[in-house]
Amino acid sequence: MRAILVGIKTKEKNEKELKNSLSELEGLVEAAEGKTLGKIYQKRDFPDPATFIGKGKVKQLKELAEGIEADTIVFDAELTPVQISNIEKITEVEVLDRTDLILQIFSRRAKTRQAKLQVELAMLEHELPRIYGQKGKALSRIGGGMKTKGAGEKLGEIKVRTIKDRIAKIKKELERIKKQRYQQRKWRNKDPHLLKVSLVGYTNVGKSTLLKRLTKRDTFISDQLFATLDTKTSFINFPDIGKKAVITDTVGFVKNMPKEIMDAFMATLEELEETDLILHVVDISDENWQEKVESVDKILRKINVHEKPQILVFNKIDKVIPSQEYLEDSDATLLSGDRESVIVSTKEGWNIDKLYDLLKKHALQKQTI
Repeated sequence: MRAILVGIKTKEKNEKELKNSLSELEGLVEAAEGKTLGKIYQKRDFPDPATFIGKGKVKQLKELAEGIEADTIVFDAELTPVQISNIEKITEVEVLDRTDLILQIFSRRAKTRQAKLQVELAMLEHELPRIYGQKGKALSRIGGGMKTKGAGEKLGEIKVRTIKDRIAKIKKELERIKKQRYQQRKWRNKDPHLLKVSLVGYTNVGKSTLLKRLTKRDTFISDQLFATLDTKTSFINFPDIGKKAVITDTVGFVKNMPKEIMDAFMATLEELEETDLILHVVDISDENWQEKVESVDKILRKINVHEKPQILVFNKIDKVIPSQEYLEDSDATLLSGDRESVIVSTKEGWNIDKLYDLLKKHALQKQTI
C-alpha cells in the first residue's frame, strides 16, 4: 500500500487534533504494512455529501496520486458508499476509510478462532450498509456482466441474505465461545486466593511487554498499533503470601473506535466485568498521553467498569529520562491524581518490582475481604 492520507478540519476539530489524528492514521497504515507518501487536509464546515472533500479537491487528489504513484487513498473518517464510489471513479485508485483500514489490520493479526470470528463479524457488519447503498448497475457487475436493473437488484438481495446468514452463524458461534469463557471465569471466581487483573490501554503502549515482564511468559511484541489482538492470560505467583494473580490482556483501544469493532470485541472486554483490578497502561513518552487516558476511560465508562480499582502504569519512561536514577517515588503520585500509579519501563525493567508489590498488596486486600 502506497497511501495518501486525507482529513478535514471542521469547527469541532482544531489543527492540533487533526494533525494528531492524521499521525495516528499514518501509524495504522504502517501497521497494515503500507507506506504513507503524503498527507492533505481541507478546511470545511461540513463534509461534502458526494465526495467528502469536494469534487475540485478530489481532482487535485487524482493528480497528486498520479504524480507520486500512490495506489491507495485513506480518509481519516467514515465514508458513505456513495462517497467511496464517487472518489474512486474520479481518482481511479482504491479508497479506504478509517474503519476499512483498522479492519484490514485486524484481519492480518487475528490468530485464535474467537479473534478471527470477531474480525469477520466486524467486516461483514461494515460491508452490509454499503451493499444496501449500491445501485443496481453496481450490483449487476457482481454477477459477471449482467446489465439489467432487475438482475442487479436480485444479485444484491442474494448477497445481503448470504451476509446476514453468515452474521447469524458467527454470532451463534461467538455466543458458544462466550459461554465457555464464562465457565472459565466462574472457575476462577471460586478461588479466594486468586486476584483477577486486567490490562487495558491505548494501542501500542506496551501492554504485551508488561505481561511478559510480570509473568515471564513469551508473547508477540511489536512497536506497531494493534500488534496483538487475541486475549492472553497468564499467572503471577506470590509464594510468600500463598496467593496468585491471573492477568488478562485485552485488545488496545484507539480514539473513536469504530462501532463495528467495539461491538465485535465486546466479548474480549467482558473479562473486565469480573476483574478485581485494572492495570491501565499509559505511554508517558507520548505528548498526548492525557488525551489517550481520557479515551480509554470513556470506553471503561461505556462498559460500566470505570469504578473498579485501578492502577495507572506509566510506561516507556526510558524514552523520557536517561536512567532509573532520575526516578523518584513521588513522581507517579503527582501524575495520577486520586488513582494508584507507578512509573515503569517495561523495556528496561525499571520499577517492575514496585508494580509487583502493588499487585501483592491488592492480593492481600482480597484475602482479608
